[in-house]
Amino acid sequence: MVIEIACRLTGIGKPRELDDPFVGFSELQPLFELSELGDRYEIPKARRKFFNEDSFAASKPPGTFRIFCLGGSTVQGRPFQKETSFTTFVELGLNVAASSRDWEVINCGGISYASYRLVPILEECLDYEPDLIILCTGHNEFLEERSYGHLRNVAPLAAAPMKVAFQLSSFHAARNLFVSEPDDLVRRRSELGPDVQARLDFRNGLDAYERDDEWRTGVMRHFEFNINRLLRTAKRAGVPVLIAQPPSNLADTPPFKSLPRAGITESELAEHAALLEKARRLQKTDRYAAVAALEASLKIDDRQASVHYQMARLLESLGETSRARDSFVLARDHDICPLRILSPMAESLKAAADGWQVPLLDVHGLLEKKTDEGILDGVWLVDHVHPSVDGHQQIALALMEKLGREKLVALKGNWRTDASTAMRSHVDSIPDVYFLKGEQRLQNLRDWTRGLAEPTDTSK
Repeated sequence: MVIEIACRLTGIGKPRELDDPFVGFSELQPLFELSELGDRYEIPKARRKFFNEDSFAASKPPGTFRIFCLGGSTVQGRPFQKETSFTTFVELGLNVAASSRDWEVINCGGISYASYRLVPILEECLDYEPDLIILCTGHNEFLEERSYGHLRNVAPLAAAPMKVAFQLSSFHAARNLFVSEPDDLVRRRSELGPDVQARLDFRNGLDAYERDDEWRTGVMRHFEFNINRLLRTAKRAGVPVLIAQPPSNLADTPPFKSLPRAGITESELAEHAALLEKARRLQKTDRYAAVAALEASLKIDDRQASVHYQMARLLESLGETSRARDSFVLARDHDICPLRILSPMAESLKAAADGWQVPLLDVHGLLEKKTDEGILDGVWLVDHVHPSVDGHQQIALALMEKLGREKLVALKGNWRTDASTAMRSHVDSIPDVYFLKGEQRLQNLRDWTRGLAEPTDTSK
């Protein structure tokens, strides 16, 4: 303990980029570059395939509170853009509801960016005098092709100590002193390019997703590792973090791909199919009998996401909301193509927030409470994960309230009314063409989730 404290006080034992045993990058590019005049940092055109344009003063003005928001396209504001993201609404709201300070909220939301790609972005942002980091991630972890086979022989009992060790400055100090070459695990990890290459960016990309429990487990372990690494990095720098757990559309988003469980026999498949057909016939005349048929099918195979979704819909129609929600969650969690954060990953977020004593805003729960049935659907989300413009405003108001409770913001008496008015005025000022383009992007997103994207031109 004494050695660990000494390492932290002296700054010895800073983790290296090599210290992610899961993946590495062939090249790391900064997200921000100095403008031609040298007075502002801005996201260069080369990075705007994945990020929206944003910038901030190279020298932070006195009295400015600077917030960086890191995450994927939910942070960015897709299928629209930064102008209607919660990041913009938070900045607008704070500047009228806590006007004694100047508030900057910088949008670092990258399309298809997973937690491991946020680590170097956070490390860079810590050089820009941040006062707060807002982290919203979890939906993009299964998009890129990578292997965890090199960790296959790392027993679960050894995995936890390894995760703890990688959080200790004393561990890295000793490692930097005595290990000149990368560890064997690091040498054999997957290496990713500087830009995201999601499976679904290629036509028929959905075909690349198969049942692979080992890979899925590796992805979830990697996510847990990265969340803790992100929080540890910010804590070392003395910068507060607020985690926003991203929302998922449960009720209106069928699984993107469903497959039978491993090892199912031909006779079991036939019996399972017969029960599904029976449920289909009965759901118009005797929905309770249809539920019974689906329950029987799930005893044969409880891992088919589409059957859980069918069950959820049926239970919802019968008014059994609690059971329906449980089935919707199972449908999401058994999806062969997970484009929504899975339950174990949401638990990892909460555990990390508790462990590092970081506040967490459950955005999913926030929006779900505002639905009539208590199951998050298309009322606040425009597709499987992306909030509507109204949804982003609700998230912004909740974030402001959370910041007030954490004593990071001193909100004025009628702050909610003032902030809401500023947000609505901003939306009203946006030209109609902005929303028309957003609707086109939304259609493109829907095609993308179905594996219908045009082949990616990797030469650009």
